[in-house]
Order: sequence, then C-alpha cells, then structure tokens
Amino acid sequence: MEVRSRGVRPAAVVARGWGWRHAGRSTPAITGLDLDIGPGERVLLLGPSGSGKSTLLHALAGVLGDEEDDADEQGSLLVDGLPPRGQRGRAGLVQQDPESQVVLSRVGDDVAFGAENLAVPREQIWERVSEALEDVGLRNPGGRGLALDHPTSKLSGGQKQRLALAGILAMRPGLILLDEPTANLDPAGVLEVRDAVGRCLDRTGATLVVVEHRVAVWKDLVDRIVVLQPGAAGAGGGAGTPGVLLDGPPEVVLAEARGLLVEAGIWVPGHVPATRPRQHGSRTTQTLVTADSVAVSRERPRRSGFRKIPPVPLQHDVSVLVQAGQALTITGPNGAGKSTFALTLAGLLEPVAGRITASEDLAAGAGRTPFQWKARTLIQRIGTVFQEPEHQFVTGRVRDEMLFGPRQLGRGEERVDELLERLRLGHVSDANPYTLSGGEKRRLSVATVLAAHPRVLVLDEPTFGQDATTWAELASFLSELLDDGTAVVSVTHDAEFNAVLGGSELRLESAEVPAGGSVSGDRP
Repeated sequence: MEVRSRGVRPAAVVARGWGWRHAGRSTPAITGLDLDIGPGERVLLLGPSGSGKSTLLHALAGVLGDEEDDADEQGSLLVDGLPPRGQRGRAGLVQQDPESQVVLSRVGDDVAFGAENLAVPREQIWERVSEALEDVGLRNPGGRGLALDHPTSKLSGGQKQRLALAGILAMRPGLILLDEPTANLDPAGVLEVRDAVGRCLDRTGATLVVVEHRVAVWKDLVDRIVVLQPGAAGAGGGAGTPGVLLDGPPEVVLAEARGLLVEAGIWVPGHVPATRPRQHGSRTTQTLVTADSVAVSRERPRRSGFRKIPPVPLQHDVSVLVQAGQALTITGPNGAGKSTFALTLAGLLEPVAGRITASEDLAAGAGRTPFQWKARTLIQRIGTVFQEPEHQFVTGRVRDEMLFGPRQLGRGEERVDELLERLRLGHVSDANPYTLSGGEKRRLSVATVLAAHPRVLVLDEPTFGQDATTWAELASFLSELLDDGTAVVSVTHDAEFNAVLGGSELRLESAEVPAGGSVSGDRP
C-alpha cells in the first residue's frame, strides 16, 4: 500500500550504553543497551519477563522517571538526536489494559484529548480525529461506523484498544510504541488491534516498536526482531551487542535461533513449554461455591423518586459449581461480563439476581453468603487476583506485600520464601511492587493471595505478561494446588493454560447474543 504520511515524520532511535535503575532498586532494570532503529522501521521487541522491555518503551515515550527522584540513568537514549522527555507528542504509547486508557466518555472527545493537549489548532483537531478513527477501522470515509458521541463505556476491549491507538494517531507521532496491546483481548480483539496497527503504519509510515511475549501475532507485520538479554548486559550467554541477545529479520531469527529463543523463555510459534502434569486421583468431589441463576453488573441500583431501579445486568441466569480440586475456566468475548461474574462468584460484588452460596464446610459458621463475609473471613477462604495487579498492592516492598495477608490472619511467614522462589520473585523481594515488570507484578499479585492459603482461588487473566518459562512455572504451581484440593477459577483467553489445568469451561456470550453461560464437561 502506498504510504500517505499525513504530516508524520518517522522517528529514529539511538541507544548507546543505555541503562535504567528504578528508585529503591539495587540492580538496574536494563543496562548496557546499544540499539539503532531507523526511521520507519517496524521492530518486535522480545525478552524474558523482567528483561526491561517495558522500561525501554516508557523511556522512549518520555514518561520514565517522572516521580523517581532516586532513579539512576546511564548512557544515552535519543529520539531524533534528542532526549525523549523533552519531545512531547513525538512518541505515542499504547499499553496493555484497554480500560485504563479511556479518558473521556465520548469517542470523539477521547480521540481528540491528546491533540488538544498538544495545542493543535481546533480546526485541525476534528479532521485528525476522523482520519484516526478511519485508520483504526472504527469509522469509514463515508462517516459510517461509530458516531463521535458514541459512549466509550459501550465499547468492547478490542474497540477500546483501537480507540487508544486512534488517540495516539491524532497526535501524529513519528514513533508508535505498543506495550503488549493485545494481552487482555479475546482472539478476535487481538486480530482487530494487529490489523489496525498494520493499516496505520501503511498510511503514516511511522516507526513502530511493539513489545509482546508471543511472536506469532506480530511476526508478519514487523521487519525486525530484537531480543533483549535475560538479565544484565552480557548475561544469558548469547551473541550480539551488550544488552541485546538477538537482532535480525524475523524469518532469520526464528529459523536460525529457535533453540536460543526457547531457552530464553520466548513464545516461539509451535512451541508450548512443558508443565507438571495433573495428578488426577480418586478424590471425592466436594462443591465449595454454587452460583444459582445469577445476574451480574458493576452498577448499583439507583432511585427515581420512590422507585428503586435495578441495574441492567451484563449477564443473567448463570449457574455453575466451584468444586474442590477442580479447575473452572470462564471464557467468552471481551465485554461479556467475565470479570464481573468472577468478582461476584468471589464474594466481592453482590448479585443483581440469583444466589451465590458457600458450602457449610467453606462457610464454617460465617454464613452461607460470601458477599456478607468480613474481609478477614473472605481472604482466607476465597482469594481473588484482579485483572490489574496494582489494584492489590498496599505496601512499598514485595516481601511486605506477601506478608500482609498472613499477618492480618495471625499466621507465620513459612510460605513466603517458597512462593518467592517458585514464582521467580526472590531477586526483587526488597523492591517496590510498582517498579516491577508487568509479568512480575502479575506473579506478585498471585503470590499475595496464595500466602493466605484460600481454599478457592479466583484469577482474572493470570498468565498475561508471562514469558514461556514463568508461564510454565505458574501453570505447574496451580496444577499442584488443584491436586492438593484447592478450587481454581480462571478468567482467561489462554487456550494452552486451559489445557494444562483441565476441568470445565463456563462460556459467557456477549450482550449481542442471548445472555447466560453454558458449562462444558471436563477437559482432558
């Protein structure tokens, strides 16, 4: 396709011996990086969890270290020959979570937000908004598609990610940075976002750097793969410049260095890492939680005069059993209410209709309705890992985060060291949780819940941000918990993860089709 620049000047990136240490950390997140990215290049940035990929993207976006007075930078990192922090609008960053990037309540206003903050003349802004929405496929040149006043709250996850991309494009950056933009999306949403990115690059010619753990989605869109060293410069035993393990065209890197990529924990097409097999015994099945004809919503009832108006449910008439030693996977398209149902099942939201009931054994005198339990009672019986790890952090140190639950329950610290080792967090035990990589934050959020020994574990997207090695360790650990009798409920789009845990699947359909869920039988 012929490139139409639309006033976009593609950016160049140069790193020389660049490194960054977050405030409060004894070791740098990335060090000794030498890297050149030419104008208009499309680069897929790979590396194990914790290798500094997101740190590099945030630095290129000029947002790294704004609140880190004690941080330390080495070497130089330049965009078009200048430090990124002084170039507002030259780079645009799209992150993992679709929800966190929506700023305003109407589609047109949200796309215009960035351009307005760059003081783009008003008469140019709405032209840019329309072009950007066309580029990401939310509108066509005839004006069909989403109206400018369409509520952003009514968009699916894939649409919200494309909306975030449109907001970036309206700023006309020369450098587009994507930090795992499809991590929380269903398969259809993944393709929507990838194809939208491809159209945008064809039409603008901008430089692209995309971070993803899974190669297959992006390998045909990029013209270069760069793999960061798994640790400090020179670690990992790989060839190449300091801080870089591999660098080259996708077909060359994937063909000639497949073994090295697998060893580094990269998700190589066709390879699924080995996990500990389930030990399916003859244990008698015990139901711990029952959902009976449940309707769910994030909204609360409202009043109009003397009338109480119930919220419109995302799902209704959903029934399922949560059983000891069994996995239950909640699947379905983005926007179907999977996370809302999981939070309701976990006792954190009250059902709009129907009942969530705990077994007498799980309730143990606390009442049969989990939503009515006190926090202290809930965390030791039903533990919940939220989709956004930061929503769970309450301290300033990883070890203290893991000790918080046990201390509230008057328990010892005996499991903390085991969890730190098994979930590969020992090297950051004294770090601030907010300075961890995305994958490390996810593993910490899981560990903080496991430290309280709940009998039911509810996980929302447990494997996002994980390289192949940490994915296998997490899946193996959860398999062991199942064998020990813990019930594991997961909201996920990860088919390989579902296959490892087995159990049953509850599929929730979107609002466009009849609501309610269907439960499949046991998976192998």
